[in-house]
Amino acid sequence: MNTEKDFSPLTPNIVRALNDKLYEKRKVAALEIEKLVREFVAQNNSTQIRHVIQILASEFALSQHPHSRKGGLIGLAACSIALGKDSGLYLKELIEPVLTCFNDSDSRLRYYACEALYNIVKVARGAVLPHFNLLFDGLSKLAADPDPNVKSGSELLDRLLKDIVTESNKFDLVAFVPLLRERIYSNNQYARQFIISWIHVLESVPDINLLDYLPEILDGLFQILGDNSKEIRKTCEVVLGEFLKEIKKTPSSVKFAEMANILVIHCQVADETKLTNDLIQLTAMTWMREFIQLAGRVMLPYSSGILTAVLPCLSYDDRKKNTKEAASACNHSLMKLVTPEDDEEEEEQKSGSTGSPSREDGQPKTEADSNDMLNASQESVGFSNISFFTPASADRPQVTLDLDGIVQVLGRHLHDSSTGMMTRIAVLKWLYHLYIKTPRKMFRHTDSLFPMLLKTLSDESDEVILKDLEVLAEIASSPAGQTDQAGSCESTDGKPELKVPEGAKPGQQHSTGSKALDSSPSTPSMNSYFYKFMINLLKRLSLERKLLENRGAFIIRQLCLLLHAENIFHSMADILLKEEDLKFASTMVQTLNTILLTSAELFQLRNQLKDLRTQESCALFCCLYRSWCHNPVATVSLCFLTQNYKHAYDLIQKFGDLEVTVDFLMEVDKLVQLIESPIFTYLRLQLLDVENNPYLIKALYGLLMLLPQSQAFQLLSHRLRCVPNPELMRTVDESKYMDSKQQVASKRASHTQMDYNELLQHFDRVQSKHLEVRHQRSGRASDHPDRKLM
Repeated sequence: MNTEKDFSPLTPNIVRALNDKLYEKRKVAALEIEKLVREFVAQNNSTQIRHVIQILASEFALSQHPHSRKGGLIGLAACSIALGKDSGLYLKELIEPVLTCFNDSDSRLRYYACEALYNIVKVARGAVLPHFNLLFDGLSKLAADPDPNVKSGSELLDRLLKDIVTESNKFDLVAFVPLLRERIYSNNQYARQFIISWIHVLESVPDINLLDYLPEILDGLFQILGDNSKEIRKTCEVVLGEFLKEIKKTPSSVKFAEMANILVIHCQVADETKLTNDLIQLTAMTWMREFIQLAGRVMLPYSSGILTAVLPCLSYDDRKKNTKEAASACNHSLMKLVTPEDDEEEEEQKSGSTGSPSREDGQPKTEADSNDMLNASQESVGFSNISFFTPASADRPQVTLDLDGIVQVLGRHLHDSSTGMMTRIAVLKWLYHLYIKTPRKMFRHTDSLFPMLLKTLSDESDEVILKDLEVLAEIASSPAGQTDQAGSCESTDGKPELKVPEGAKPGQQHSTGSKALDSSPSTPSMNSYFYKFMINLLKRLSLERKLLENRGAFIIRQLCLLLHAENIFHSMADILLKEEDLKFASTMVQTLNTILLTSAELFQLRNQLKDLRTQESCALFCCLYRSWCHNPVATVSLCFLTQNYKHAYDLIQKFGDLEVTVDFLMEVDKLVQLIESPIFTYLRLQLLDVENNPYLIKALYGLLMLLPQSQAFQLLSHRLRCVPNPELMRTVDESKYMDSKQQVASKRASHTQMDYNELLQHFDRVQSKHLEVRHQRSGRASDHPDRKLM
């Protein structure tokens, strides 16, 4: 440094001492400067004061010589001490050169700068707050300083500054938040510790409302929550916990919508192997749960993003029990936000129809039902991976449900083969709930949902299948689906779709009424999707024989509970009548027949067919009969069920012309077992009335003659030996006996309305087709010597 340069009012002795390498000499010079500045303060000579500060800053603190910089720093601190309460007038000139030295490569010089700034701030106190951003920026850099002495000095200054902010009511939070938002994304551990400690302090100051600016720093807080340091994570947890408490206290002033997407992002775990991610996810899920409960329908536009985050968590095991429970609460609360008013058309909403929500009394199911029953989703493989959803317009006057986005997310999760069982169940529950609450809008998605719902019937879980069937049943019976054209549900797997029989309409009976729907008041209305469902269900059972074998009966029985059993059997019989795959038709008829004869769910339908007293029951019998002809033994059992014993005998007479196979004999064996079951108790009792039931006995003897001398043969033979002599069964009162015969004749009168000859001819035609198909198969097999005949 040029010692001949004029540094007045600093004396040459002061200048030399400031440049000295010894700290003690620089300290002596600082005392001289303090004395000099005090004199200028007494004289109120601000010009000279500024001149001293300028010389110390430009000629010393910002000098190229390290000892000169050290002298300048201690000199500026001395000026501040001398100025006392007046230092606030010169803070910019005092602080800026000191902060510049924070970036010096010499750790000792950085330490002296920290010490100098501490003295300046200590004197100025609240007057430094207008310069807070500069101080914070400098301190945030020193917080990560590698030198422990510098770090220690910065921590002292940091505590001092926090005390000043805490005791002041003039802190400019608006100016500070942009800097905080920028610094909060630092990856340095010490910088994170510094940031989170400041947020903790600011959040605890009553006069500082940091909650208003939480959307700007919430993402950064979750980033810090994933730090490797346990201490930092703990502090961050405390800070987030305090914010959440404040949110619960003042929910009306919270910007829920602005933070929704941030929570959605952090509810999703990118790397499950990182333990800190579990903490982030649990915390975000806990916040999400509170947001949904506090903000209500404000969260609806973000439903698709929330579901994207929540649904996978529902399949977590006990290792993530807390996260799973929080996700379940989110899912349940979000589902409750969807109401019938969300089914209103957008035009209605825009025209001001913002009155009270529609009454739920007109809905097909009650709210309680929708909470107990689950739902199914969609098979479109084009679903993109969504991390969160942003509403198209942030300033919509009314909250709207993002139904398209929700259906897309539900379909993506159900389509994914890695989706857990509980997630699939939740997806199905959501779809069911949406069909109950918003049926009109949901039916726009039905054509795309249908294939996936059908595919879900092959799920390994019975519970998933049950919920899937509930969705399909709701689609098939909802009044919102009453349309002449229900869209195309054509299959794309190459095989032609089963055709709806001509003249058949969804749910229509073969009765004389002109209604397209069931005439029975106990039968729920079926819409145009009902027949599509039946067609595609049979199509899937045809293509997946294991599904038919393992779950076919289970699926059909559940459908009989969810929909009307008569509708199920009537429609399937109609469709099977046109089935080209005769082997499948025979197997399907056998399955339906077994269900009809053995399932408790079919009790009412069995009673309806038992006597054939009404025109409707006769029409149902004829409908079933025509399809049952695909399986001769099933046809006979249907005749036994409906007490058409003469016709059963006529059919058995024709069995001699059929190809008797092992499978055929096994079916006869099963029929004999069924005759001994409670279902046919009335039939066995009718054996007592020999004169009025001769064809029943003949039919049973016919079955006996078909059987080889097996266990079933012995069983039936023993039963027939118990048939009494008709002469012994006659009562003494002959008039009563004649009345009994007249009653039986009257009871059978309704049967004469049916053309049994035509039914027999139909049976012959069907069996001829089956015989022709079997011969064709045998011919194809004989053309290949290496192929074994089955």
